[in-house]
Amino acid sequence: MEAQVGIIGAGLAGLCCGLRLQEAGISFRIFEASDGVGGRARTDIVDGFLLDRGFQVLLTAYPEAQRVLDYEALQLRSFEPGALVRCGGKFHRFVDPWRRPQHVLSAALSPVASLTDKLRVARLRQRVRQGSLSAQMEQPESSTLGLLQHEGMSPRIVDRFFRPFLGGVFLDRDLGTSSRMFSFVFRMFAEGDAVLPATGMGAMAQQLSSMLAGGSVLLNSPVDSVAEGEIRLASGACWSPDAIVLACEAPAAAALLGESIPTEGQGVTCFYYAADAPPIEEPILVLNGDSSGPINNLCVPSQVASQYAPAGQSLISATVVGVVEDQQALEYDVRRQLRDWFGESVDGWRHLRSYRIPFALPSQRPPALSPVAKPARRDDGVFVCGDYLDTASIQGAMVSGRRAADQMIAALQS
Repeated sequence: MEAQVGIIGAGLAGLCCGLRLQEAGISFRIFEASDGVGGRARTDIVDGFLLDRGFQVLLTAYPEAQRVLDYEALQLRSFEPGALVRCGGKFHRFVDPWRRPQHVLSAALSPVASLTDKLRVARLRQRVRQGSLSAQMEQPESSTLGLLQHEGMSPRIVDRFFRPFLGGVFLDRDLGTSSRMFSFVFRMFAEGDAVLPATGMGAMAQQLSSMLAGGSVLLNSPVDSVAEGEIRLASGACWSPDAIVLACEAPAAAALLGESIPTEGQGVTCFYYAADAPPIEEPILVLNGDSSGPINNLCVPSQVASQYAPAGQSLISATVVGVVEDQQALEYDVRRQLRDWFGESVDGWRHLRSYRIPFALPSQRPPALSPVAKPARRDDGVFVCGDYLDTASIQGAMVSGRRAADQMIAALQS
């Protein structure tokens, strides 16, 4: 098909849009403002450590990730299903007994939740796996907290497990996120593994970029404006493609369109530390079930994938939901809480870098997912894609990119 498309943004959505256009034989250029692909899913190398830009995981059950990515080439490394929950001054194992039947007794005896709560979790787990994913996402929408309360979950399990666990996924400890998002995520955790690519989360975008024709991704090419079918770069250069796709995050898209679109987001602050020895030996997530102190969740990525740290070293990631201005004071409070958890050895940990990300995820409070999939084509003929137009996830970003391409292909053919 003789057509040219301009895509603004080389995050997962933009790359997947380009990949689908390439499959259809449509030429395109992707304009990326930064020096690399991946958007919010990038990995930096600092002193030999791999630092993802904010703690993230890939859920292997994501349908679009399964379709597009080469999992074997990514050398995926799995987290232990479940978590270590910090409550009452101790760490308590709260594992998935369906995945780890050998821990069924310890799961039943865990003080994180009552036996009644655990049975209700089992019932909820079974319910979200029934029927098709699309049918599941058409269930009545409420807040996640409202759904958990409707399911009879006690404040004990909500505060000790669901707030820190889902708070780390949604970056929303209030659990105001759509119940449809909860059902989707809970199903993905139940049907697959939470993993890290061996060379960092940025490896996904690198793999997608490598599938595209050489020269189709233009880095360090910020776009200044989009108007009347023309893309004007900050350098002053202009290009007039047959169609334009905005594949940038919601605030950037709103700025280019010159109009208001939903731009409310969830922020996060991630602290990375280097240590001579890991504070935990397992590749497992640590949750703050006490609701005190700034840390929401912690993990040791190098225990999941050894490539995240140089030989003989460990990488620790501590996540704080939200952002604050006084980063120095926050880091002091984080380290004090880490010392309370792991003892004086924390004093020897070296602070590698902090990531303060005001817009880490789009906010998805009801009725944000009614419907889940938003149209890609706008009235002005511009196409849009990104996780703010679907589930706020890697799956949402990828599938929205393909959806925009498919709708564009149909428009160009007609």
